[in-house]
Amino acid sequence: MSFYKLYDFLRELQQNNSKEWMDENRNRYYEVRDFYIDWLNKMDIKLAEIDPDYTHTPGKKAINRINNNLLYHPNKPIYKDHVGAGLDQEPKQGDFYIHLGTSESFIAGGFYKPKSSLLKSIRQAIDYNGEELLEILNKPGFKKMFGWLIEDGDSLKTAPKGFPQDHKYIELLRKKSFAVQTDLTQKLVTSDDFENHVIQVYKEMLPFRNYLNQAVSV
Repeated sequence: MSFYKLYDFLRELQQNNSKEWMDENRNRYYEVRDFYIDWLNKMDIKLAEIDPDYTHTPGKKAINRINNNLLYHPNKPIYKDHVGAGLDQEPKQGDFYIHLGTSESFIAGGFYKPKSSLLKSIRQAIDYNGEELLEILNKPGFKKMFGWLIEDGDSLKTAPKGFPQDHKYIELLRKKSFAVQTDLTQKLVTSDDFENHVIQVYKEMLPFRNYLNQAVSV
């Protein structure tokens, strides 16, 4: 089993997104799923070796369900066109998410549209020490890998409650998401260098996630 077969399965699933097709190919799905879980288990060990605060997350816990939630999104296909997984899972802490799909593959992390209490804590941290966050975001290696914060199209037009319009860090304070993303090609995912690349992404993202995690832990 390999990432080549994982992508092949996802492409066929996208073209035949039905319970009947999945039932006929259930064993193939389990093979792909088990391969990805084993790979996640290995990454879990490797990431724990480089981060003393890493929270062990077994592959079975890390991997997301392939079924879409049709209760809240009845117009979506039955199955997703990707496999997603979150490592270093800790309640109220920022994500480290790996997304492998037919239309896009990427690694993302941080807080995407967090609930109001967490967002409030992040804004308070920026108010107190936004310079540290800016230094992280403007580090050349970080900018090369992630660019800037994910644009969710939902930033405030004005200052959040309790902050002046001319605040030094107003552009950051207006954000409703504090997350970054780096895209992956299928060529990279299927290469021998993929594990090392994931480790490098984790290392580069770590100061950003640490800043946010500390903010919501205070």
